Amino acid sequence: MQAFDGLITLIVFLPVIGAAAVAIAGREQMLVRRIALGAMILDLLLATYAWLSYSANGPIVEQLGQYGTDPWIPGVNASYLLNIDGLSMPLVFLTVLLGVVAVLGSWHVKERVREYHVWLLLLLTGVQGVFVAGDLLLFFLFWEVELVPMYFLIAMWGSGHREYSAMKFVLYTLFGSAFMLVGVLALRFAIGSFDMSAMTLAGQEDTLRVAFLGLDAIFLMFLAAFAIKLPVWPLHTWLPDAHTDAPTAVSVLLAGVLLKMGGYGLIRINVGMFPGEMEQWAPLLVILSVVSVLYGAAVVFRQTDLKRLVAYSSVSHMGLVLLGVASLGAVSVTGAALQMFAHGTITGLLFLVVGIIYENAHTRHIPDLGGLISRMPVVGAVFVFAGLASLGLPLLSGFAAELMVFLGSFDAYPWQTAFAVLGIVLTAGYILWTVERVLLGPLKERWQSVKDASPADFVAMALLVLPIIIVGVYPALVADVFRDTVTLLVGGG
Repeated sequence: MQAFDGLITLIVFLPVIGAAAVAIAGREQMLVRRIALGAMILDLLLATYAWLSYSANGPIVEQLGQYGTDPWIPGVNASYLLNIDGLSMPLVFLTVLLGVVAVLGSWHVKERVREYHVWLLLLLTGVQGVFVAGDLLLFFLFWEVELVPMYFLIAMWGSGHREYSAMKFVLYTLFGSAFMLVGVLALRFAIGSFDMSAMTLAGQEDTLRVAFLGLDAIFLMFLAAFAIKLPVWPLHTWLPDAHTDAPTAVSVLLAGVLLKMGGYGLIRINVGMFPGEMEQWAPLLVILSVVSVLYGAAVVFRQTDLKRLVAYSSVSHMGLVLLGVASLGAVSVTGAALQMFAHGTITGLLFLVVGIIYENAHTRHIPDLGGLISRMPVVGAVFVFAGLASLGLPLLSGFAAELMVFLGSFDAYPWQTAFAVLGIVLTAGYILWTVERVLLGPLKERWQSVKDASPADFVAMALLVLPIIIVGVYPALVADVFRDTVTLLVGGG
């Protein structure tokens, strides 16, 4: 374990520094973009250094104030405690990587560019904070921080029913947050502080006691918040609307890392702090996961909006995350974590490509498209690549993640896992169906003038193609990091 050196704090709050620089930079659009991009590239370099440091020296911890003796917030017994371990490290890296991609994917934004990038950078700090918080109050505060930027990014720069979709996202999240807050306070009174490590230890040793409501109720309160964010059927209805109406870069972040906050919370809190309750509720969660997998994949075939199609595919893939987590084995939970990382890059790439198509064709209506690969060969090739990765093609990152989930879940839930595998068949069907309708066939006259990827688009796509290939060829690079912490949380089962 490494001593406080400010590295995690700098990684988390560098986007805030970038946002401040953007805010005072004036209204020169290119300057704003370059400042935002520079901040995120620097953050990516720091996150890479943190990963190397973690690999060499183990978890990184930073703390200001001591529980009980010198609290960060007097009278509350909260501490400014940040922690990077095996569960958080890949997700922090993923967040920063997608932050760079999001800035590059925002190069086409022309209206209120300064304000847009301020909100985008603040959003990234909120998400990163969730993944590194070691204090439960701090975890909750970071969880809430991302709400405001997301609302404004969708409501002000989105399309369609953007204000409705933004408000729906906020209301769903606040509903879950209200339950989470009760759970946070209940655990504070049970432990005497907000120290998540102490809570996890008490949960693992079966010494965690809550004076009111009971552990089952507190477990369900956290579960509700995380199930909404993941999302799990039937709590998913905010997601297609938010994705459809959000700007491209926001959809990349929403699918890439915001949904992962739900999966991370399930593993860190529900599995880590409530192992007995998790085991008790696991059979129901497995059923919900299978429904999410099959429902999300089946509903895709009814979609005519390309972005909405990818959104429903996320419901299906996040169902696999829940299946892996609820199976409560070291292999299945590690597979679920790897699935979160793989899905972040794959679906982030899909939304990026859909955004590029929309910026050129000014429509996402699938029946209006067709033959685009003749005019957009690079974008078309990347779209096919991302689709193949999404359906779990071997040697791409989705394959190893799904294989670990299925193999890890089969012993405990063979029939449920078998039904979930059908989701892969449906995924292959809708990917091929979409590719045929969007890219192949005769090119319509109206698409003769569409252009291929811009330099910024090309770099953004390359940044996501590379990890999909690297993790696909060598999944242990990420899976072993996740396994370091997952094994401790699930007891090696």
